[in-house]
Amino acid sequence: MQTEITSFFNKITAIYKAQKPFVVYRKPNEELVSLIVQNNTKLYELEDYNQQGFVFMPFYDNGRKVLFPAKECSTFQTKITQYDTLLTKNSVVKITNDNNFNKAKEDHINLVEKALKFIKEGKSQKIVLSRKEIIEFSHFNMVNTYKKMLKNYINAYVYIWFHPQVGLWMGATPERLLNIKNNHFKTMALAGTQPFVNTTDVVWKDKELQEQQFVTDFIINNIKNSVDIKEINGPYTIKAGSLLHLRTDISGELIHLNMLKDLVTALHPTPAVCGLPKNTAQQFILENESYLRTYYSGFLGELNMHNSSQLFVNLRCMQIINNCAEIFVGGGITNESVPEKEFEETVSKSQIMKNIL
Repeated sequence: MQTEITSFFNKITAIYKAQKPFVVYRKPNEELVSLIVQNNTKLYELEDYNQQGFVFMPFYDNGRKVLFPAKECSTFQTKITQYDTLLTKNSVVKITNDNNFNKAKEDHINLVEKALKFIKEGKSQKIVLSRKEIIEFSHFNMVNTYKKMLKNYINAYVYIWFHPQVGLWMGATPERLLNIKNNHFKTMALAGTQPFVNTTDVVWKDKELQEQQFVTDFIINNIKNSVDIKEINGPYTIKAGSLLHLRTDISGELIHLNMLKDLVTALHPTPAVCGLPKNTAQQFILENESYLRTYYSGFLGELNMHNSSQLFVNLRCMQIINNCAEIFVGGGITNESVPEKEFEETVSKSQIMKNIL
């Protein structure tokens, strides 16, 4: 078994060296790790939601919607029953941009204050604001980093995604956008954050409870014409790496088949990554964040594969460019937000990726 696992990871290294498009991923709390390799270097874009393959979708609708078509790909799999047995190497010393920390803090606090003013003027209920941290390193070992992600984030969707025309992305996201199998539907509302300190038995403040309720209400209101909702479970506390979140599970039956496009359009981007009202919050983000999110807070996953579609929100992620990791972090702003604490939350979230570099 160990020989098979070693061979699997060696294959990933060889494919990346050959600059072939690929994705490797493991779903939350599963043993199976899947590798999909596109057999050519063409960049295919999603044309409709009846296609079959692996999708990598941007935050903004006008971004490139990349598809690895199933008919153009080969698939390999391995099972890892004990993730703690994966052999990993110690990371090389990294050079962090500490001299930019104070400016990043000042800029983010100013951005939060601007959003708070916007919200208190009654123009929005919630806006999710993000920033980008750049970590420099002398050498990056992609497979070694991925092994650390597998070991440390068992209950996350852990992936590497690469296309030579787009770039290299990695992530460990705790948030499912949707799961459709036959006519069964599942999604989750995930919002509210606090550090994990030895226990998941914690008290949540009104700000986090309100933020979570915003997301839950949005999802229910936006899927009720497409899904016969059978069960709402939550909110309850979950652990994601070094953080805790509030989660509510929502499940039901599709009212009609072939409603995937309608549901994706209704849900993405959710208030957990964008805000409310959706279009107003998204426009504020576009006009005021100091960079374009591209695939951060977009979504990715299997589309119409194995009789199901399983899509996850692209959170706790980074893009590797040359000798740098660009780490994306954000948080939801409501009328009860405190700018300093919002910045501290982004610092905590950045540790998810820093811990495995």
